[in-house]
Amino acid sequence: MSETLLRTAAGVLVLVVITVTVLAAARVPRRWAPGWAVLRGAVQLAAISLVLRGVIGEARWVGAAVAVMFAVAATTVARRLGFTWRRLGLVAAAMAAGVLLALGAAFTTGAVDPTPRYVLALGGIVIGGSMTTATLAGRRLLATTQARWPEVEGWLALGAAPRQATAAIAREAAGEALVPAIDQTRTTGLVTLPGAFVGAIFGGASPLEAGRFQIVVLAAILAAGSVTAVLLLHALAPVRTRPQPPAP
Repeated sequence: MSETLLRTAAGVLVLVVITVTVLAAARVPRRWAPGWAVLRGAVQLAAISLVLRGVIGEARWVGAAVAVMFAVAATTVARRLGFTWRRLGLVAAAMAAGVLLALGAAFTTGAVDPTPRYVLALGGIVIGGSMTTATLAGRRLLATTQARWPEVEGWLALGAAPRQATAAIAREAAGEALVPAIDQTRTTGLVTLPGAFVGAIFGGASPLEAGRFQIVVLAAILAAGSVTAVLLLHALAPVRTRPQPPAP
């Protein structure tokens, strides 16, 4: 085991060095961010692996773990959009609606068994997808509104309601935010083998069963992301003053 861990650390280190070197050579801002992200991810995965090893079959502890995942995800999105308590509440409400609707559909239809193990697996994946979509949607809305402020201001001057003035921008932001999830779904099996599929096979599931689980995962990510993006943008779109561009 120790030899395997050393090889893993060496491989990850080489990959991080490649990433940082390329970004530094291109003078990309925040070039160290990917390296810190990998380090933080490694620490968090090590910790969660130790915790979940003993509680993965306990419904209450799995529920607590999913709740922590959601809280961290919502906070991450709010920080990316410029943290305020109000914005955190809007993000959390939009994400909760999307995640609960998607998971509810997956479990109540019987597509996935509502066991603690599957709740943890599917819940974590869907929360992560919803987080990414919310971040992309919110940042695109803020950046585009800021860049096209003369147009928005013109609509406001003509008597349009704040929501009407940014309606087109919000629709574009929602569509752009879903592009990564749509592309992942469209190219699954041809370009990529998603983690849920590979993990299920490595866990002993048949390729057919792994594929069945993966398509449910992808559909749930799209459902949660769509609901999250639409609700979040509906809440954020009405603006009366020029927003600050999102922080990098």
